[in-house]
Amino acid sequence: VVKMKYTLIAASVAATLALTACSKSENPQVQQTQAQAPAGAEIGTFGVDLTARDMSVKPGDDFFMYASGTWYKNYELPADKTRFGAFSELADRSEEQVKQIIDDIMASDNLTADEQLVHDYYHAYMDTDTVNKKGITPIEPILDEIQSLSSVDALTTFFGKSWLHGANSPLWGGLWYNRLDPNEYQLSVGVSGLGLPDRDYYLSDTERFVNIRTAYLAHIAQMLSFAGEADAAQKAQTILALETAIAEIQWPREKRRDRDLTLNQIAREELSDAYPNFNWNAWLNAQGYKAPELNITQPEPVKAVIKIINDTPMADWKTYLTYHTISNNASMLSEDIYLANFDFFGKTLYGQQEPRPRWKRALSAMSGTESLGFAIGKSYVNRFFPESSKAQMAELVENLRTALGQRIDGLDWMGEETKVNAKAKLAAFRPKIGYPDEWLSYDGLSITADDLLTNEHNIRKFFRAQELEEELQPTNRERWGMTPQQVNAYYNSSFNEIVFPAAILQPPFFDPNADPAVNYGAIGAVIGHEMGHGFDDQGSKSDANGIQQNWWTDEDRAAFEAKADTLAAQYSAYEPIEGNFVNGRNSLGENIGDVGGLSMAYHAYQLSLNGKEAPVIDGLTGDQRFFLAWAQVWKEKRTEQSMLNQLRAGTHAPGQFRALAPRNHDAWYKAFDVQPGDALYLAPEDRVRIW
Repeated sequence: VVKMKYTLIAASVAATLALTACSKSENPQVQQTQAQAPAGAEIGTFGVDLTARDMSVKPGDDFFMYASGTWYKNYELPADKTRFGAFSELADRSEEQVKQIIDDIMASDNLTADEQLVHDYYHAYMDTDTVNKKGITPIEPILDEIQSLSSVDALTTFFGKSWLHGANSPLWGGLWYNRLDPNEYQLSVGVSGLGLPDRDYYLSDTERFVNIRTAYLAHIAQMLSFAGEADAAQKAQTILALETAIAEIQWPREKRRDRDLTLNQIAREELSDAYPNFNWNAWLNAQGYKAPELNITQPEPVKAVIKIINDTPMADWKTYLTYHTISNNASMLSEDIYLANFDFFGKTLYGQQEPRPRWKRALSAMSGTESLGFAIGKSYVNRFFPESSKAQMAELVENLRTALGQRIDGLDWMGEETKVNAKAKLAAFRPKIGYPDEWLSYDGLSITADDLLTNEHNIRKFFRAQELEEELQPTNRERWGMTPQQVNAYYNSSFNEIVFPAAILQPPFFDPNADPAVNYGAIGAVIGHEMGHGFDDQGSKSDANGIQQNWWTDEDRAAFEAKADTLAAQYSAYEPIEGNFVNGRNSLGENIGDVGGLSMAYHAYQLSLNGKEAPVIDGLTGDQRFFLAWAQVWKEKRTEQSMLNQLRAGTHAPGQFRALAPRNHDAWYKAFDVQPGDALYLAPEDRVRIW
């Protein structure tokens, strides 16, 4: 169980909080008449689970535990999960719905072309007898190719096609949008190649990370043994030393998310002069990209990793590639190889005690955007997503747009010139709701019912061929970065678009039968969060057309940065595991999204009341219901290992701290009678008000 230790800064004084306290009445000022709860809300009487609350906790001491503490204390994580919360609950529902679709496909003799692909892939994945008989043999041609490498140029070529083999490479390349012209694609290049989640796992000398590295060595040796490698323990030390050298030259995560530092465009013909001693043509040709111009996201680390590539003995690279090829393909190989890989990456790194059932692993493997996810998504939308939800969501988005526009008008720290540009960007936001208007075509993709790894290779080749065909064409603005059945949402700064897949438009995020306060506090704040990414510390570096350029006055930008710095410090004081804090700088964009999204959603909710007082339902005011809905969206329980990974490798603060975002909002203090002396109390001048 995750230690629930919080270290907070309140009135500039650090304090370690107790998590239990006497509870005051919900709102002693309320004198209104009780109102009828909406009929038919899926959760509770109006959309919030009141039984999840811990009424022994004062809201002002720990709003997460007040809103969800009883649930948190009583919920036991299943052995095949590392975390569970509102997102996980909905993901499980989506997974069960997708399983219904798959079951129907498997039982039918009359299938569309897309359904046949799904049928054959799933059959191959679930045919454990065939998979187990093959053992490691499906990747033996790749392992043989690795052993045949005899020059740095040959090694460079292999790195270039690591995307096909499922191998690792110290250099990665991926097609993205040209940040200076979003109508063009551009190849981004950076440093990769680590087996552990983050550079901290290699560089920290605390006992926790030393133990993880010790377990990693044993794991590497075990995986090498499947390929009959001699001296596996010594070779594991070689791999760890090599990856540690790569970790040392990588930028920390908070630096890697700085869009000013990661924008370094260069013409292909200039690469060899700027980044010498590397056969760029061999590497790019192996990937297939024409890449007339590239963006080097980490210039100095790229130069440093080229030196590592050249200075490391070929035998060490062969060992490194052999291990990662086995480990990265383990889910496609026999169960003994998969379970050995799971023992480290599931159990040791994340605290997951048992693997997920194979059918769930099959769904995960085939549900991504660069797999059969959109073939499944088309059926998912037809069966489980009502068009009425799309219409209601579109209306909510416009309400949030109106609210943010009014809030921009009222900002006291932003001048008129910047406000004009901010409102132009807001007006240009394009929402995508539910599912794509244009579905991906799988014409040309070959899938068989009896060869799992070949299927995976065919999928990789199919999507790479599609990228290569489109690389020099205008960008496709109809493409989605998530499938409809994915429980998530995102903002794409290059297209200035906010995207909400169908699966998130369900309780507890969105319920057409819930109280409006709940929908505004949940999905409304999620909409605001995604809009907020257009105005966070990095998204705000792109204009209304998605072009990375400064649209701020220097004075306004400085005022914004000061507020952002305060928020980063606020989140950096949270300590869920002793000695391991939230990285407020790395999670800053998400935290600005949360705090700003709440402001927008609350403003929109107030507008929706048209000047009338919200009714009291089950003893709770509209404001109380609004903030409770927000907090319960972020209810979650994690293994300690999962929490550690989130702190070191994730860009989001853990849910228990995202639930605390209301401490920056005046209305929350009034709604729950939060007073000086309460653990979460911030003096008005210390509350971060950005959007």
